Amino acid sequence: MELVFILVMKALEPLIEQLQSGESLSEEGAELAARLLAEEVVDDELKRAFLIALGEKGETVQEVSAFARVFRSLALNPGLEDWAARGIDIVGTGGSGSGGYNISSVTAFVVAAAGVPVLKHGNRAITSQSGSADFLGMAGISLESDPARLRKSLETLNFCFFFAPAFHPAFKHIMPVRKAMAAEGKRSVFNILGPLINPAAPRAQLLGVSSLEWLEPLAASLTQLGLARGLTVYSELSDGRRMDELTTAGENHLAGMGDLADVRQTKTPEDWGFVRTNPEQLRGAEAEANWQLFQDILEGRGRSGLVDTIVLNAAAALWVAEKADSLETGLSMARELLLGGAVRDWVSRTRAFYQEASI
Repeated sequence: MELVFILVMKALEPLIEQLQSGESLSEEGAELAARLLAEEVVDDELKRAFLIALGEKGETVQEVSAFARVFRSLALNPGLEDWAARGIDIVGTGGSGSGGYNISSVTAFVVAAAGVPVLKHGNRAITSQSGSADFLGMAGISLESDPARLRKSLETLNFCFFFAPAFHPAFKHIMPVRKAMAAEGKRSVFNILGPLINPAAPRAQLLGVSSLEWLEPLAASLTQLGLARGLTVYSELSDGRRMDELTTAGENHLAGMGDLADVRQTKTPEDWGFVRTNPEQLRGAEAEANWQLFQDILEGRGRSGLVDTIVLNAAAALWVAEKADSLETGLSMARELLLGGAVRDWVSRTRAFYQEASI
């Protein structure tokens, strides 16, 4: 037993040496590494050395896909395969440093109000002031992970939320290393892994990435993981910032996945008929302030550029979910849902559902 313990402890060392020599891992090697990182008995310093070596070499599509497969397999299964077969996740990698608004969360509200099942995976704020869990909490949405509650939420609202820490117990054995690396300003593969490991594995996804270099690799990874249909998106704002969303404030890049694998587009706001907005209109704040901005939108007093950006992302999600024939045809549908009362009604029903469930 002691020998097995020692072998597990040392198993990362040859993989670290391989990475430090500039050689990428095989699929099997990457899967082994992912499982070792999830082991409590493996020393944190070895985990840190591995993640730094992998990041300095540069992660390949094969390595990212292997990591995603392993951590999907270690996640708790919510048992929602019937909903996942027609559902979508709308999520960003974060890490852009743009200080942006909770665009993906409001986009999810619009899509759910359109009747599309949204199986959203997220966490509290890490790189922003308001993460998806923080913002959804303002709508009264519970972070509970009870499968029966999640199914009832989908039946009632076309929406459920998977709070990442509740569904990925294996992450607790890597979290101290991640926090230490973050404090040093060092990134790792875990900065991009979250959007790839939704525990329900919905068939469709709109994924925002924080840098152009990850646009196509993450599209390729999700295609390898069996995603039926999706888009990765990225925006370079006119003030030099970047966002893991589509925006009406700069140049947009899109790459398709699955059925949309042939999509490769670079679009300006004007290409879609929008007036280019000042990037400052997309600034966010803490969850409470962002919720008030959302109320302003529903009451017709929202920032025009923020409204247009939400409409643009919702149109893309409706296209990915096959609720609209194209992104362009989804624009008017998304605007009507957001400003015509459907999203307001959906939020009211959401509050009532979770208040009743807590009694």
